[in-house]
Amino acid sequence: MFRNPHVQAIMASNLLLQLGIWVRNFAILLYVTDITNDDPIYVSLISVAEFAPIFLFSFIGGTFADRWRPKMTMVWCDILSAVSVFVVLLTLVFGSWQSIFFATLVSAILSQFSMPSALKLLKRHVPEAQLQQVMAMFQTLMAIFMVIGPIIGTFVYQKYGIFVSIGVMGAMFLLSALALSFLPKDQPVDNASAEEKSVSREMKEGFAYVFRSKVLKTLGGTFALAGLAVGLVQPMAIFVATINLGMDKSFLQWLLMANGAAMLVGGGVAFAISKKVSAPKLLALGMFVGTLTTFVIGWSTNVPLTIGMQVLGGLFFPCIHIGINTIILQNTEESFVGRVNGVLNPMFMGMMVVGMSAAGAFLNVSSLLTVYAAAGFLFLAGTLTLVPIFNYKGGSNDAAPAPSPSIH
Repeated sequence: MFRNPHVQAIMASNLLLQLGIWVRNFAILLYVTDITNDDPIYVSLISVAEFAPIFLFSFIGGTFADRWRPKMTMVWCDILSAVSVFVVLLTLVFGSWQSIFFATLVSAILSQFSMPSALKLLKRHVPEAQLQQVMAMFQTLMAIFMVIGPIIGTFVYQKYGIFVSIGVMGAMFLLSALALSFLPKDQPVDNASAEEKSVSREMKEGFAYVFRSKVLKTLGGTFALAGLAVGLVQPMAIFVATINLGMDKSFLQWLLMANGAAMLVGGGVAFAISKKVSAPKLLALGMFVGTLTTFVIGWSTNVPLTIGMQVLGGLFFPCIHIGINTIILQNTEESFVGRVNGVLNPMFMGMMVVGMSAAGAFLNVSSLLTVYAAAGFLFLAGTLTLVPIFNYKGGSNDAAPAPSPSIH
């Protein structure tokens, strides 16, 4: 598995992108709170700028990822993201601070073309028995950056300012494109076959594929509920530090570090459990623990208790990530991987954007506890939707399209 050139290149790219994204996320968050005097509306808009394009472009990106050559798609997406970052740097020089959202906006759009391309390559070149191991590797990488990312992001912004922070992001995109250039050459694309069908027709086939599958359809319902829950709490994390705990906003990095350190351990635990537990049960376990920790974090004004909940959530978060990706890859044919992601991601991202858009106003008229309690109930509802597929034995053929010349 570690000698697989596709795994090596995609892992190297992810490492570089994680570094750039964490510097970007913390730099923009701290910069906007400095500029707006901690306005919750602007803080929530940061998340909207990051995730709204994912909802709008996920299915389009997934459809084209199924038509285009994966390596070329990923390399060009990183190059174009880097270009957009340097455009933002120019606008910042001339004093337009709101343009800071544009860097996030463009990279989020382009990621919807590159991410399904990466999954398509993994589906094609990694044996199915190793897919769960590869997902665990990516989860471990995410966990590492949950630990070191906040420290690096906060340090770069506080030491060098917003210009250097955004420049680091652009440089990481360029280095990621370089890493992906070492991928083996793309397999030839059957252009004649692709041109026989319009993009809109392929989109319809993607929706039909998902709704024919009991597992994928159930996962879509879970995605919608979980997305709304995540949307409510994502922009509010900084207020857990400032309102509930009475700390400076930079204390957020320590909460995230505690969560990330636990994720490192949790990745190994989830991998061990996943050999004995079905992917739907693994996902449900992670979401149930998320229900508990969300309630307590919203209620707690005690630093050790809040950190303890961050650790508990981090230990079980890998169950969610590994469970989702394993369910999708095991229940989807290679030719539909991009479109299945394109159908399911908007269900999650669309509701997450709704939650993020409402989070600031919700906090203004209620309390942080109310916001987190509402999110906890949504996590619980999402967990319960998975019960019908706990023992389901479906596979890639579960949603196989009916024989038709238009499909084959």
